[in-house]
Amino acid sequence: MSENIVWSDGYVSREQFEKKNGHKGCVLWFTGLSGSGKSTIATALEHLLFELKTQVFVLDGDNVRHGLNKDLGFTEEGRKENIRRISEVANLFKESGSITLTAFISPYRADREQARGVIGESDFLEVFIDTPLETCIERDPKGLYKKAINKEIPNFTGITDPYEEPENPALHITTENKSVEECAQEIVNKLKVKGII
Repeated sequence: MSENIVWSDGYVSREQFEKKNGHKGCVLWFTGLSGSGKSTIATALEHLLFELKTQVFVLDGDNVRHGLNKDLGFTEEGRKENIRRISEVANLFKESGSITLTAFISPYRADREQARGVIGESDFLEVFIDTPLETCIERDPKGLYKKAINKEIPNFTGITDPYEEPENPALHITTENKSVEECAQEIVNKLKVKGII
């Protein structure tokens, strides 16, 4: 990093953004296996929060890899850099008083802890979308599990690479026997209890 870089504070403070928005800024870090429902639930939650007039935005794993992180692969090093970059972007959104929803597999605990360190303990809410591997394989919305099982995709989380479940997530959402809407509403209810909205 260059020594000639100085942080520039904006005219509007985070507190002023939060006052205008009527809620606190934070990052909900969705994590779970591919096909667990992270993006689907995050998007449903975005809709509910938008209807509640909050400033909200989803940073989706695939969308980010189309642009900002298109130069990264799926090796352990590539995944770490993917999470490092998105944690920095999510932190900027949080500073604008936004409720930022990130939907990334982020399979390694150490990387999620690194993101927590960037975003801040009190502003980082780890959301574990807990769906059994068998269910994810059955869903396989992108056909990735089939390719991974057939050894067409290396380093695939849950098949040839590990997924390290969160040990103490802020929100633990089990998806079995629940609709997407029920899962999203459960998160809204918890945000109200936590005084974020």
